[in-house]
Amino acid sequence: MAQSFMEIRAWNQRYRSREHPAEDLDAPPTPLLIETAEKLHPGKALDLACGAGRNALWLAEHGWSVTAVDGAASAICILRGRASERHLKIDARVADLEKGRYKVAPAAWDLVAICYYLQRNLFSPAKRAVVPGGILIAIVHITEPGEKPTSHRLLPGQLKKYFRGWKILHHYEGHPGDAAHKRPVAEIAARKPKISE
Repeated sequence: MAQSFMEIRAWNQRYRSREHPAEDLDAPPTPLLIETAEKLHPGKALDLACGAGRNALWLAEHGWSVTAVDGAASAICILRGRASERHLKIDARVADLEKGRYKVAPAAWDLVAICYYLQRNLFSPAKRAVVPGGILIAIVHITEPGEKPTSHRLLPGQLKKYFRGWKILHHYEGHPGDAAHKRPVAEIAARKPKISE
């Protein structure tokens, strides 16, 4: 738990000082999120570990009802300010996900996004949060050849295992098409089975 507190403190400082290039305020939304959401009828979306909100803002601008959660209060402050400037309504919340401070409501969201954040025990509640027929997008960093997995990186092939029984709409491993990130990633967009399936 101390590690979680220290990491949130570091992220808060980065957002305050705008040192983190991945959350540059001009960074576009994650390409996979755009590609996936554009094919869907806007509904309710949950953006977990949302950072300064590049994905949450795009979703809200495209008609989604968005809840965005991050442990860094300074990131949520930036997101709230940007939403206000654009006259967007986003339910932006500060909560330490690692400590379970945000209770993810089951079967409540048409789209759940966890982009560039790895918390292995968050996959189960995030999957439960998706309505039948809804979609979960996950993007995590993965190890390069010779590297061991860490708390922030999965081994190649591991992400897909979390989505057994779901319909895989997109799966990719390699360098991201997202200019804000350079390390190799695993990306997945998966549809939760409907009750009758």
